[in-house]
Amino acid sequence: MIAEKKYTKPATIAEALTIAQNYPDDFAYVAGGTDLLVNKYQGNKECSCLIDITGLAELKSVSIDDSHLKIGSLLRLDELQRFEMIGNNFPALVIAAKEVASPMLRKTATIGGNILCENRCSFYNQSEWWREAVGYCLKCDGDVCIATGGKKACFSKFVSDTVPVLISANAKLELCDIDGTTIVNLETIYTGDGIKPRNLRETAILKNVLLPLDNEYEIVFKKLRPREAVDFTSLTTAVSLDKKGNIRIVIGGADPMPVLIEGQVKGSTEDYIKMALAKTRVVDNDYYSRKYRRDMMRVFLEQSFEALLNK
Repeated sequence: MIAEKKYTKPATIAEALTIAQNYPDDFAYVAGGTDLLVNKYQGNKECSCLIDITGLAELKSVSIDDSHLKIGSLLRLDELQRFEMIGNNFPALVIAAKEVASPMLRKTATIGGNILCENRCSFYNQSEWWREAVGYCLKCDGDVCIATGGKKACFSKFVSDTVPVLISANAKLELCDIDGTTIVNLETIYTGDGIKPRNLRETAILKNVLLPLDNEYEIVFKKLRPREAVDFTSLTTAVSLDKKGNIRIVIGGADPMPVLIEGQVKGSTEDYIKMALAKTRVVDNDYYSRKYRRDMMRVFLEQSFEALLNK
């Protein structure tokens, strides 16, 4: 593994953006590092400059602003449970955060990092010698998707556990870049392309997550994984119901992007489940089989609707 040529720790967002501009396509922001540094160790991420943003205090606050709950991107996953304004308004987010990795990793990993974590695949997230022996895939400069045998698309899976809950609650992101600050719907940053899963500019910094407080969401979160700790998700679902009867279903851990299905409480739950199954591109790139994950998707969604609609 080649040592970094430069490590820097800026004091402000503006300074971080300036440094990033000096290393086009050859830098990485690092905060918790629980995703980035593992990928670097495996040879799945290379860059000559690490920009440590852990000193940016403006990314660590939690507040209520204009009927939105604002969560700084550097808030550790373990810290979410300490804020009553988060737990009282979005308890499912606290539950989802507690399901990420292990207690030790949650004390380091950030909510921003979980939102932006790299897609995973059982044929890609291996050591360099393993990938060379089995044959390089589309995500590491090969010419075929090993999971499907196809040569056109990579189906590495989206694995964030907090994002399905956040999207189900209609979250937005506040992004900072050289051109200024923008606010976008969270679901719009994902492309569905397993090789390049996000459409954000490389220099962009996620500043805050914004959650609306006036919709009174009830959210049911479910997760499938082999062990209760450490393992990445094989399937994550979040189903929300707001005070106006709007339903949002979000599927993670199965498709290259979070899958969103929207509807009304007066609609057929069976139709919504069929739409989720039809829209989610599940392939055999996980510990569990494609069929089992699809079967469990139906089970999770049925259980979620039961919890939300039959109180």
